[in-house]
Amino acid sequence: MAQPLSIAVVDYEGGNLASAARAAMRAAELSGLNASVIITNEPAEVRRADRIILPGQGAFADCAHGLEAIAGLKDSILQAVAKGTPFLGICVGMQLMAERGLEHGVTEGFGWIAGEIAPMDAPGLRLPQMGWNELDLHRPHPLTQGLGPAPHGYFVHSYALRNTTDDVLLASADYGGSVPAIVCRANVAGTQFHVEKSQTVGLKILANFLAWQPEATF
Repeated sequence: MAQPLSIAVVDYEGGNLASAARAAMRAAELSGLNASVIITNEPAEVRRADRIILPGQGAFADCAHGLEAIAGLKDSILQAVAKGTPFLGICVGMQLMAERGLEHGVTEGFGWIAGEIAPMDAPGLRLPQMGWNELDLHRPHPLTQGLGPAPHGYFVHSYALRNTTDDVLLASADYGGSVPAIVCRANVAGTQFHVEKSQTVGLKILANFLAWQPEATF
C-alpha cells in the first residue's frame, strides 16, 4: 500500500489548529485520499511533509514572532517550500506570505507575494469584516476548480493585502472595495478567509490543495 499523503499543520500558537487539521482530514476523506494529518512544531516533521498548512489568527506581528520563537520552525517552512512542497496559508497564515505587515509596527513576512498587510479601508462598513462574502474568481486554477457558481468564504479580518500584483490573485471579495481573497505563486497559496469555516467551498479548496501538483517551484 502506498504511503499516506502527509499533511503538517504548523503549530506556533497561531490559533485554529484543531479545526484546520479536522477540515484537512475531512477533505482527504471526501476525496478518497489516503492521508495523515499532524499538528506539529517540529522542524523535521515540517520538512518531511507532503503538504504544509499554516493557519493563523490575530495580529500579523504576533504570528510572525510566534514562528520565529520556535527554533528552526520558520527555516523548515522556507526549506520545504524551496524544494517544492505545496504550502497553504489561512487568514494570517496567508498574510505572512507577503513582504511585510504593518500591524503593531513593520514586521517582515516570508516575501513570497508582493505587497504588504495594511488596515482595510471600508468606509461605512464594520471592521473587522466578519461573516460570509462572495468570491470573485479571476482565472481558472487547480485550487479553485469545482467551486460552483457564486462561491462564498467566511472572513474575519480588519487587515488585508495591498499593493500586490495581478498575477498572484486567484480571487477577490468586495468589502468597501476589492479585497484579495486567494493568492498563489508557484507552489505557495493562501486564503484570506477561513477555509476550515467555509463549509463546502472550504472543503473543496482543501481537497484541491491536497491533490495539487504545482507546475513551478517558488
